[in-house]
Amino acid sequence: MNAPFTLTREHVRPVDLRQPDEVARIEGFVAERGGSVFHRPAWLLAVEKGTGQCAHGLVAEKGGLLTGWLPLTEVHSPVFGRMLASSGFAVEGGVLAANDVTAVNLCAAVQEYAERLSCPTVELRGGFAAEGWTVREDSHCGFVAPLQDDDEAQLAWIPRKQRAEVRKGLKNNLRVTKGKDSVDREAHYEVYSESVRNLGTPVFPNSLFDAVLDSLDGEILTVWNGMTPVASVLSLFHDGAVMPYWGGGTWEARELRANDRMYYELMLRARRLGCDRFDFGRSKTGSGAWSFKKNWGFEPEPLSYASWTASGHELRDADPTSSRHQSRIALWKRLPLTLTNRLGPLIARGLG
Repeated sequence: MNAPFTLTREHVRPVDLRQPDEVARIEGFVAERGGSVFHRPAWLLAVEKGTGQCAHGLVAEKGGLLTGWLPLTEVHSPVFGRMLASSGFAVEGGVLAANDVTAVNLCAAVQEYAERLSCPTVELRGGFAAEGWTVREDSHCGFVAPLQDDDEAQLAWIPRKQRAEVRKGLKNNLRVTKGKDSVDREAHYEVYSESVRNLGTPVFPNSLFDAVLDSLDGEILTVWNGMTPVASVLSLFHDGAVMPYWGGGTWEARELRANDRMYYELMLRARRLGCDRFDFGRSKTGSGAWSFKKNWGFEPEPLSYASWTASGHELRDADPTSSRHQSRIALWKRLPLTLTNRLGPLIARGLG
């Protein structure tokens, strides 16, 4: 006699993100589970288009329903080696799952999948980590705070010393633009590339910024001194939050308090667009950026990052604060901007 029903087992499989129906199904799961913008297939595909690093992912299914999702970017670099990142070029990611059993299954599956792709390292930037993975909770912090009800309340929310810097920026004869047309994109790349060069970091390819702006809900806010852009930020909007993701300022911006003006203006802009939270992103614990965000009144929340390295391989090291990279960073800071803008994208594609 046949049983009236059959028990279904959960299984994990790779997905083909070139299939629109598959992408739509996963996008729905991400929204349902409250995932970040970096969990979205749209992010993975934008990264692939902008950097050439392949978009992958694993889904868990049971009875025809999605029970878990692990977004992945296959990152390869002649300098830093190969890895699977969840998610690539992102500060968040990791497993989205209905329960811990599913999360464990996805962690086990990604180890096998990484070896098939000749990637000896897997990085999960947030979320669940299975037993046997290396977990760090002391390397980075996130900074999120609610937006206030009006402009004056937003200014009053900022601690006194930082508020004084914002007021100086407001008094200066600066203008602010918002958008994502060619003028906005050119101004942003001009400022951002100089800013990261001054920090000793290779700039990402412009094609990455274009792909993200074309595929996701994003906008550029730029502060100008006359006809010269001095501070600019590319922000992402997701699930009621604004995240200033790629931003920076020139040396001139410091004296003008243009960065302070920029972030305050972004807070006002985000509220008018319907956002209720300001996500200041992550910063290395104890770094200058970490202190800067604390000065703005944001409380640091430690982030949990997990990694797995295949037997016989060394842990991947692309940390800019690592001692092994300090001489390279010092050299990069001294190079002409025209040279770093030409060489930087070739290197930065492999940072992931």
